[in-house]
Amino acid sequence: MSADTPDYKDTLFLPETDFPMRAGLPRREPEWLARWERIGVYDRRAAQTEGRTPFTLHDGPPYANGHLHIGHALNKVLKDMVVRSQQMMGRTARYIPGWDCHGLPIEWKIEEQYRARGQDKDTVDVVEFRRECREFAAHWVDVQRDEFKRLGVTGRWDKPYLTMDHHAEAVIAAEFQKFLMNGLIYQGSKPVMWSPVEKTALAEAEVEYHDKDSFTIWVKFPVIEFALPDAQMSDEELDDDAREAIALAREEARAAFLGANVVIWTTTPWTIPSNKAVVYGPEFAYGLYEVVDTPEECWARPGERFILADARAADTFARARLQDGQWRRVRDVTEMQLSAMRVAHPLAGAEGAQGEWDAPRDFRAAPFVTDEDGTGFVHCAPSHGMDEFELYRDLGMLGEVITYNVEEDGRFRADLPLFGGASILKPNGKEGDANKAVIDKLAEVGGLLARGKIKHSYPHSWRSKAPLIYRNTPQWFAAIDRPVGDGQDTYGRTIRERALTSIDELVTWTPERGRNRLHAMIESRPDWVLSRQRAWGVPLTCFVKVGARPTDPDFLLRDAAVNVRILEAFEAEGADAWYAEGAKERFLGPDHDPAEWEQVFDILDVWFDSGSTHAFVLRDREDGSEDGLADLYLEGTDQHRGWFHSSMLQSCGTRGRAPYRGVLTHGFTLDEKGNKMSKSLGNTILPEQIVKEYGADILRLWVAQSDYTGDQRIGDKILKGTADSYRRLRNTLRFLLGNVAHYDPEKAIAREDMPELERFVLHRLAELDRVVREGYSAYDFQGVFQALFTFCTVDLSAFYFDIRKDALYCDPADGVTRRAALTVLDALFHRLVTWLSPILVFTMEEVWLERFPGEESSVHLEDAPATPEDWLDPELAARMARERAIRRVVTGAIEVERREKRIGSSLEAAPIVHVGPELAGVITDPDRFATMCITSGLHVTTDPAPDTAFRLPETAGVAVTVARADGVKCERCWRVLPDVGTHAHPATCARCDAALG
Repeated sequence: MSADTPDYKDTLFLPETDFPMRAGLPRREPEWLARWERIGVYDRRAAQTEGRTPFTLHDGPPYANGHLHIGHALNKVLKDMVVRSQQMMGRTARYIPGWDCHGLPIEWKIEEQYRARGQDKDTVDVVEFRRECREFAAHWVDVQRDEFKRLGVTGRWDKPYLTMDHHAEAVIAAEFQKFLMNGLIYQGSKPVMWSPVEKTALAEAEVEYHDKDSFTIWVKFPVIEFALPDAQMSDEELDDDAREAIALAREEARAAFLGANVVIWTTTPWTIPSNKAVVYGPEFAYGLYEVVDTPEECWARPGERFILADARAADTFARARLQDGQWRRVRDVTEMQLSAMRVAHPLAGAEGAQGEWDAPRDFRAAPFVTDEDGTGFVHCAPSHGMDEFELYRDLGMLGEVITYNVEEDGRFRADLPLFGGASILKPNGKEGDANKAVIDKLAEVGGLLARGKIKHSYPHSWRSKAPLIYRNTPQWFAAIDRPVGDGQDTYGRTIRERALTSIDELVTWTPERGRNRLHAMIESRPDWVLSRQRAWGVPLTCFVKVGARPTDPDFLLRDAAVNVRILEAFEAEGADAWYAEGAKERFLGPDHDPAEWEQVFDILDVWFDSGSTHAFVLRDREDGSEDGLADLYLEGTDQHRGWFHSSMLQSCGTRGRAPYRGVLTHGFTLDEKGNKMSKSLGNTILPEQIVKEYGADILRLWVAQSDYTGDQRIGDKILKGTADSYRRLRNTLRFLLGNVAHYDPEKAIAREDMPELERFVLHRLAELDRVVREGYSAYDFQGVFQALFTFCTVDLSAFYFDIRKDALYCDPADGVTRRAALTVLDALFHRLVTWLSPILVFTMEEVWLERFPGEESSVHLEDAPATPEDWLDPELAARMARERAIRRVVTGAIEVERREKRIGSSLEAAPIVHVGPELAGVITDPDRFATMCITSGLHVTTDPAPDTAFRLPETAGVAVTVARADGVKCERCWRVLPDVGTHAHPATCARCDAALG
């Protein structure tokens, strides 16, 4: 520019915005949170949407017992995106957060405090203990509430639901009473997952599996009887020789088998004192084996005989330190011969055993035996294994095989001979002395063939992290195959039937595979164990007849008047009323003699609590659900065996169907390498850390970019990539804000009067409107964000904005192209900001307020605007796609020239575009196409292109050579044109001269 040329910079319509490129999210997000609370955004939005089609997402309650982890953040952000997107699309979508406040997770924390002080929990008054649990839960509710709010999650935070609220406890008790009155409750005894450390039964959902080193032993059960049925010798058609041969064979078998040892293998030596039987697989091949020779330090002796499955013999002898050639197979052992045997317990006749194990053991076939490991025989302690328990239950023999050798703390009963008082686990969860005591005694009496150790996956408590055992103990169950006495049989008569019908016919599953998982679990599950031997929770509000047996018809008290008194007390005082002095007399009232009834003090499985939340949240709250059902339950995939499962069973027992119409499941969060996060590995990432470093919107964007249907990975590299995506999107929004500041609604241009480029952008908006609405309806946040991000970065920043900067900055203020572009920018603004508001809640609020400031203003009070169908123009889109393909060849050719420094700006170029016959009619207006290519001129020809022309392999029939544009550079718009310098305003082109007036 010469000294005499004016500086035209101030005459351009440059972007005007204070929207910063640096977001400063960690610092600024709390300001928006405070603002939303100050202006009451949640309440105002609820009032705005009153009367619309409702959408109810029911919150699965987290435990109130610690800071949030990244899984909590993923879950709550997904829920928030669901609620906000449904609101934005025109529905009434409210969110009531809740907390699970009862049960062992919280009780265990209080007990830890007691142990640290050297205090015995059992010496503390139960009501006082429950008060401490309540205060602990209330503290963590407040902590977690603030942490969830910091993530931008909107909801009824001032009035959440808590399972420990008086009304909630009353409803939980009422839901249990429905089970009671409908004939579904019974007391039974069977093996359950038991925590000796926590002294309570656990639900499957409270169990996690870790590797554990276990003792493993091969134990000898001597054959003490062999008696084939007499019917084998009574066939009248046999001659004397045949009879004699059979008799000799029978006697030979008897001689061979008597004194032989059936060998079992177990990883739980402590269950041997409770052994009642040995079982075999009827379909397997078995053999009688004899030891020929033995090395030193071997428990086998030459001449000893063992019965083993043929598939397991070699491995078993190897475990006994016997080499090939030191043992031999003597003969087959048929199923008939096995059925003729009886075996003795290895401790039978042991000194000091007091005859405890002298009775012969039962010996029979069973369907659960395998020959893939072990010996082909299974030792049965039905008090400590479900397969064995069910076998003898079905045989009607439980009374003969159930033992009560193990106390609630995992110790053998004090009067058990040889092992009384030995512990399976120590109070700290470490290995006790029971296994060693049993192994040592077996070795002493000659009952062992081999021993060792094995590392295997083993059940542990998810709280104490201590190993669990199966233990037979009296518990309260809900029968899931017993007809429900409520008369609601639309979906089935039993809980199982109703649940399976609900899964198949009433619920939509996202992803679909969730249906199969829950269906399989419900189809095969046993009755629901409802009782826990703890103190913090809702008690089983029932009474049992003193002296009656569980099978007696009057064992359980079923009295509606008693139930009413209990519920009235719980509503007023909470479940503590059950433990108050005189509670039994108060609840039984004048109609029942307190001496004849015993009050049950077990508490309900905490999953019954959370499974009942639909009743006191969806049904009872004004802001719940009109029909008491949720449109969506959304939790991690582990909740197929947890909340989804228990809610299904509970609701099917009380209202006859599932409490939800839809279920969405997400995976687990792993580190960047795909490893499970663990404090011991040092790879945990807390939401708080991410929020402090990057801001909550970056965490939310990570959620939106993840495929939540599988496991997600997170780490520094991933978060930096997410932050980079955010910056690119923020750039697009900043450009949009800066230019839309010039928009005047009075000067908007109608679609039909717009240039093709603007009509194409409106077409893309109409396409995106469908994608966004369908995506949000399907909870496909990844798909929605990817579509919007690609549109913003590819269609807008790299294409439309790049092209239209010239018109927006340089055209006359009232020029049609500029006004059309501003009209489109306004349409873009309202749609992009509302479409993205469920994901980037803070940033979209910032963008909105930058344009529409004011104390009452908020993007979260806005719906996504309707997009006219007539914006769709497939024909124009197809033509534009062909033009963009040609444009890519042009811009590629120009980039080569710039790289070689033959030109500077693309505006110095006037490309020559060679097109084949099939593309000859695509570019009908070279000047318009030159604008699209951001060049000062452009020539289209069907002449053959020189070999040196630039080509792209994916765009056949197009070649470009780059010539310099003729003319002089306009000092206002920088185009190189022949007419520059011939107008009133120095060094301008005709367009800029007109714009300057």
